[in-house]
Amino acid sequence: MWRGAVVRVLRGGGAGTLRSASGAASAQLRRLLENELEDIRGAGTWKSERIIASRQGPHLRLVGGGAKILNFCANNYLGLSSHPEVIRAAVEALEKFGAGLSSVRFICGTQSIHKDLEEKIARFHQREDAILYPSCFDANTGIFEALLTPEDAVLSDELNHASIIDGIRLCKANKYRYKHMDMQDLEAKLQDAQKHRLRLVATDGAFSMDGDIAPLREICQLAQKYDALVFIDECHATGFLGPTGRGTDELLGVMDKVTIINSTLGKALGGAAGGYTTGPRSLIDLLRQRSRPYLFSNSLPPAVVGCASKALDLLMESNAIAQSMAAKTQRFRSKMTAAGFTISGKDHPICPVMLGDARLAAVMAEDMLNRGIYVIGFSYPVVPKGKARIRVQISAVHSDEDIDHCVEAFTEVGRKHGAIP
Repeated sequence: MWRGAVVRVLRGGGAGTLRSASGAASAQLRRLLENELEDIRGAGTWKSERIIASRQGPHLRLVGGGAKILNFCANNYLGLSSHPEVIRAAVEALEKFGAGLSSVRFICGTQSIHKDLEEKIARFHQREDAILYPSCFDANTGIFEALLTPEDAVLSDELNHASIIDGIRLCKANKYRYKHMDMQDLEAKLQDAQKHRLRLVATDGAFSMDGDIAPLREICQLAQKYDALVFIDECHATGFLGPTGRGTDELLGVMDKVTIINSTLGKALGGAAGGYTTGPRSLIDLLRQRSRPYLFSNSLPPAVVGCASKALDLLMESNAIAQSMAAKTQRFRSKMTAAGFTISGKDHPICPVMLGDARLAAVMAEDMLNRGIYVIGFSYPVVPKGKARIRVQISAVHSDEDIDHCVEAFTEVGRKHGAIP
């Protein structure tokens, strides 16, 4: 009898009702979404994507854009995303190991190049072992849940990257949020967290929106005082901060005091994709057993592994590229400050031009593009309300002339819109 009812529905006996209900729900969803999108447009926080028709680099060509423009908004800190040796390494890996593994690591998705890269990452950071992820977002969402239990506590800087925030939300540890780089507040939270089994302080090494650097010396001192562990996200530090580009912990002389490092292969280290965790071998072994983004995601494509491996080779052979960043960063920051702009952060190639108003940031970014400079305005929810800015990022492959031209364009546009006198 039930089979007959199903047949009648499939033939139309009840299908019209089902379709109508589905159509009404779809129409309601569409109305809700359109209203939400209109609110975003009305607030001046709409984010458009510009389509690039060339390689990533200091000079780009946009679809329909004609002449090349200067690119000042990529995370290509060392210019390695278009480095001929990095590209060649990717091609060789693609030819030898194929396009991908069609599987997760523990089934049939691990190749010798994955293990070689993990060993190289651990050696670069002077840690015991490392584990690869599809992205550092995955590394951050995969570590806290696997490591921490309801008996433990995690203490997180309030301006940590969204991936750290999401990763902490997934775990069952007791959660503390301390004021941005406020060591008095962190100490108070550590005192309160003494009742828990493990205490893990989590912070970005370099904060991507403001270009400021975590006070790791003080954090590590507090961690030692209160018997806590230190975790840092080094996505905007690996490859160029510190004398040999090892990152924030090298820059501030605390490499032996930071327990866990998460970072990316998708910025300074070749610019393709991928992330990793490096630290104690027992931790890495645990992540291979329990970290969900690792267990349920395909392994990194061989071409991506080849890119990152060659980028690390270049860094470990010479620190000349990393050292070239400091002078170029200082040139831009000093010239922009002299022109009357407020630049957030300190001594980092992330140089946020603080404007405050979301609409002003968007309009100025468009005017900059009309002058041949590719920059992007950042506004809520990427940054807090009232903290809109244009984030400029300096690359080792920018010339002094490129930087000076960018400053000149900012000065013209800033005066036009009343951002500077």
